[in-house]
Parts: sequence; C-alpha cells; structure tokens
Amino acid sequence: MLLAINPIAFGIGSLQVHWYGIILGTAALVGLLLAIQEGKRFGMNPDFFMDLVLIGVPSAIIGARIYYVAFKWEDYRDNLSEIIKVWHGGIAIYGALIGAIIAALIYVRRKGYSFWRIADICAPGLIVGQAIGRWGNFMNQEAHGGPVSETFLRNSLHLPDFIVNQMFIDGQFYHPTFLYESLWNIVGLVLLLILRRRSFLRAGELFMSYFIWYSIGRFFVEGLRTDSLDFTGPEWLASLMNGLWAPMTWMGFEPGYMTYGGNVRISQLLAVLIVIAAFILMFVRRKTGAALARYSDPIERVKGKDTQEHPSGGPKDTVESSASAKPSDPTTDH
Repeated sequence: MLLAINPIAFGIGSLQVHWYGIILGTAALVGLLLAIQEGKRFGMNPDFFMDLVLIGVPSAIIGARIYYVAFKWEDYRDNLSEIIKVWHGGIAIYGALIGAIIAALIYVRRKGYSFWRIADICAPGLIVGQAIGRWGNFMNQEAHGGPVSETFLRNSLHLPDFIVNQMFIDGQFYHPTFLYESLWNIVGLVLLLILRRRSFLRAGELFMSYFIWYSIGRFFVEGLRTDSLDFTGPEWLASLMNGLWAPMTWMGFEPGYMTYGGNVRISQLLAVLIVIAAFILMFVRRKTGAALARYSDPIERVKGKDTQEHPSGGPKDTVESSASAKPSDPTTDH
C-alpha cells in the first residue's frame, strides 16, 4: 500500500497548519528576498518591497478567488457564503497575478516609481515563487494531469519514490503536472537572471519575458490537467487550441479530460493571448519611444508635488534617482 504525505504539517491545539500554507509562505519569502537583493543594486529600500508583498499577497488571494468564482458562478450563486471560504479550494494563478498587478500598480505609482522598472525587478521573484508554490499542489494531491502507469513515472521520468507515491490518488497514478510546471519555471528563472544583465534589455521587457515564458509552459502543461476551468467555445477556437498543443501529442502525451464538459481550456486561451499581447506591447513600446530606459539605468522616483517647492513657495515636480550612480557592471550577476 502506497502512503501519501499528510497535507497537515502539524497542529497547535485545534489549529492545523497545512504544508500548502507553509510552502506558499516560503515561496513568497524567497521571491521577496530576490527582489530585495536586486533592488539594492539600484539603491532601493528593502522596506519598499516588504510593503509591496504585504499589499500584493492579500490582493493576489482575492484576485485568485474572484477569477475562479467568476468562471464557476453557477456553483456559488445559490450559496454566496461559500465565496469567502478559500480554504475549501478554488483559486486560480492568473487571477492571483491580476490581483497582485493591480495592487502593485497603485502602490508603485503612489510611491512615485515607474511600474515597469519595479515589475522588472520583481519578475524573477514571481517565477521562483510559482516554482516553489506548485509543490503545495503536490502536497495536496491536486492540480495533477491525466492517468499514467507507475512504469511511466519510475522508468520513463525516473522520479523518486516520494513523488511516485504521492501521485497515486484514488487507486490510480497521475501525471505530476506540478513538477513539469515547477521545473519549467526554474529554467525560466535562470533565463531571466541571465537576460536582466544584457545591455539591450529595455524597461518592462524582463517582466514581459516572464509572462511569455510562463504562459508558454502553462499552455502545454494545462493541456495535461484534469481540473482545468473550461467553456464551450466555437469549433474553430477549440481546433486552434488543439493544433497548438499538437507537439505534445507527437511526443506521446495525451490531453487530460475536461471535467466541466467544455471544449476550450480558459488558461490555455489566456496563455496564448498573453504571449501575443506581451510581444505586441514590447514592440509598440520600443516603436513609440515609451521604452527608452534600459534595465541597467538608475531607477528614478518622481516626487509628489507637495514634497518640494519653488523658492516662491509654489509646488514643483522633481525627479529623484534611487541610486547615485548606475548599478554595477550589467554583465555580472550578484
């Protein structure tokens, strides 16, 4: 008999602490540390990023829940009290990103910084956080793919026993899609760390590169999952999604079944749209001159009109650099 890992790490009285929460907390902490480390190169106060996380994490949870409920409204409209019960399950990573980005946009602008410059600094932290966070799904035995054989897991993927055993759910082994996405994100982290030291990189492009890389991986991994949010779309759209996913079929993978009876996976469609939008946005920003600043340039902060006055006493807008000089050699990582 294969024993699964207990999703509850420990208890304190009646309080149960789940591995999922511990792992997500660790993911947020590692992402924060990466952002703080890079921010120091630009002379930024670590407190700025700590506050950003304190604002961003709750916003991400709210966004993730709203996104999920919006697409599963029929399950909640007659029982509205269930909407706030996040612990019963039902959150979505794209919703989390939307919530976090909206909160960050407001916070960063109020602090006088360019959103794109701060987003670039945070991009590696986001992707490493997602790489770590997927192990929370592993502990809960959720967000997995379709059924596979034990031989496939042991002999084809060469997975250790603890992963193989955890992928045995209700009498069947399943694709460890959490692992596929986690590894994809780790590779993405390495690429982002290399890319951010390249002199050609403009403001906002590391953030866009993060979205492109993550969305490409998410598109293919999503096709293996059996818990995807879906909808019934036109046949041409379903055929397009299936055609784009065809390379996975050529490699011997089979798509996971759609639990909710649709023919288009929402996360796959959104992934395609994000990749297209990111490329267009980078092109337009360069073409229009909106992306003149390079990643390695000092980060400037626009002071509020009430922070400095003309000698006559009137308000004056000023720009303040967050670093007295350019950061260290952009070809060297620290």
